[in-house]
Amino acid sequence: MSDTLLECVEVETGPNPTRAVIWLHGLGADGHDFEPIVPELDLSGLPPIRFVFPHAPVQPVTINGGMAMRAWYDIIVSDLVRREDEAGIRASQRRIEHLLARENERGIPTEHIVLAGFSQGCAMTLHTGLRHAARLAGLVALSGYLPLAASFAAERHPANARTPIFMGHGTADPIVAMDRAIASRDTLERLGYEVEWHAYPMPHSVCAPEVADISAFLRRTLA
Repeated sequence: MSDTLLECVEVETGPNPTRAVIWLHGLGADGHDFEPIVPELDLSGLPPIRFVFPHAPVQPVTINGGMAMRAWYDIIVSDLVRREDEAGIRASQRRIEHLLARENERGIPTEHIVLAGFSQGCAMTLHTGLRHAARLAGLVALSGYLPLAASFAAERHPANARTPIFMGHGTADPIVAMDRAIASRDTLERLGYEVEWHAYPMPHSVCAPEVADISAFLRRTLA
């Protein structure tokens, strides 16, 4: 897979945005998946924001019988971490770095960009954001986990050591077990990260109270 710039859906809350949110979808979805959340977040009063919803590349996914679908990396086993697609994760990291660089080129500095993601997109948000060499405004990590955890402490970048992290997870999530998310949160907190943790009575999804909490987080980090 090449490193050409990913195709994206873009929604701007006003002309000439000075803030950006790059939002990564989950396995088998696409950039349109979270497009409807923009009005629900009700970010009126904030500077204009560009929401960027990239489409992950199409590739075979082992756990789904090798069926080709949009995926940030291959999922090999159901526990997600016993055998990880390191090459795929790092390839997607480079693609997300390109999207961050494009926002910089369009006049939005990294400290005014939030990286967000759901499920696989959450994994890529934590993996990429905390390794990024310039400080981000914040990270929104929904219904996912920290991938390649064994190499994280050595590879993390000090630029994002103090970046606020929103983590939300469903207590009845059958896809990414709650224990996996809690272990990721504990790893981050042990290394000194500021994690705002939320658990919701929901499956592998997003609910209205979570949207309200994300809105409050974005209001603080993008003000």
